[in-house]
Amino acid sequence: MSDRVVVRSPGSGPATWAMGGLFEHLAAAADTDGRLGISLVTQPPGIATPLHRHTKESEAFYLLEGELSYRAGDVTYELAPGSFIYLPQGLPHAFRIRGSAPARFLALTTPGGLMSLYDEVGIPALERRLPGPDGQTPEVELPKWADVGPRYGLEVVGPGIPE
Repeated sequence: MSDRVVVRSPGSGPATWAMGGLFEHLAAAADTDGRLGISLVTQPPGIATPLHRHTKESEAFYLLEGELSYRAGDVTYELAPGSFIYLPQGLPHAFRIRGSAPARFLALTTPGGLMSLYDEVGIPALERRLPGPDGQTPEVELPKWADVGPRYGLEVVGPGIPE
């Protein structure tokens, strides 16, 4: 067991551009003996996931800014800043960023290995901002999700939340 303390000053951790957004890693599985992964995520309006589940991790999200629709099982929740949602391992879920401004949220996984998936399908962020033309197009990134996701226990089980 590690007795290592993890401290991240703003902008000091590794960062990845994936899913049209910026993932700033605050604590990775390697930092926490695999127990926890935490990222600060910024994504633009319109970004959405398909309905999916994780066979290895539970997830939690704390919304700092923006608007987010989150389907968990058969219920869709409308999240506003200050909202928290916990998703047990195996529960089908999907989200869509709503409104006209980017959403910023803390994303937590336990155990922490899932955060490495974003690094594998994304690319290193050149700056602490949303990707522009220097990011990946969906045509390049989506096939990576289909290829890499199953190794992380990611299973797509249905369509996402409509616009």
